[in-house]
This record gives sequence, structure tokens and C-alpha cells, in this order.
Amino acid sequence: MSVFERLKVAGPPVGAAALALVLLTGWTAAGGAGRTRPVEAAPGWVLLPAAGAAPATAAFFTIRNPGDVPDELIGAEWEFGGRITLKRHLHQGAAGRWEPVPALPVPGRGELVMSPEDADLMIADPPPLREGQWAGFTLTFRHSPELRLRARVLAAADRPR
Repeated sequence: MSVFERLKVAGPPVGAAALALVLLTGWTAAGGAGRTRPVEAAPGWVLLPAAGAAPATAAFFTIRNPGDVPDELIGAEWEFGGRITLKRHLHQGAAGRWEPVPALPVPGRGELVMSPEDADLMIADPPPLREGQWAGFTLTFRHSPELRLRARVLAAADRPR
């Protein structure tokens, strides 16, 4: 087979590959690939501490990431000050334990759904709280801007399922 015949045969696949490369480069340059978009969240809820319970409670939010790039929740504050710890529950058979974590992942095109069974924001020594009260929070992320949100204080029986 001559060189010209080989080029004739290889032409369409090489041309298609070159066209695909040009199109993908343009799509990436225009922001179509690996786009970061700020995370979003709706109001959350805070567990009303039971009378006589340990001096701590937890807050819960659902955080959505509409972008392609994963993000992480790396910190939280609330209007009453004090320490808030990012926490994840580790399930070990029928039992389990929790441990503090430096970050909670928010996957690209996914969400972080906090719940008493998985991840939450543990609040040490909260002030007295009333059922139905609203509290302001600021959530800090690795890539997204801070989110200022509110959370409603709910009794355990009234918590979202």
C-alpha cells in the first residue's frame, strides 16, 4: 500500500479525532467542562436538646452542588457563637460512634444531606432554645462562597424524615 493510500484510509479517523479535539478545547475554554458553581442550600433545622440531656445539640442542612467540581463544607458558625464541630457517624454493625471530621464532601452535581444517622454540625453548649425558634448560621466551603442560612429549632418527634 502506498503512502497516499495509507493517508486516504487514515484520513477520516484522524480528521474526526482532530475535530473532536478542537470541539472539546472550545467547550472547555467556554466553561462547559469542570465548571464550578456555588453550592446552594435551603433552611435547615436544629435539634431541640432534651431536658436533662448532655449540653450539646446538632444542626442539619441539605447542601446541593449544581457544578461539576466537588466541594467541601469546612466550617460553620452560628449567631450564638461557641464551638461547632463537623461530625460524621460511623456505623459499626448495630452500634456506631461519631467522630469529628475536617470536612464534609459535597459531590459535583450531588448533595450532602445531613441527618442524625450520617453527618451533622455538632453544637457544644448551646444557649437555651425554644421549639420553633430560628437561628442564623454561616457555612464555609473550600471553593464556594460562604452561605448564610437559617435553621428552625425542632423537637426530635417533629424532625424531617
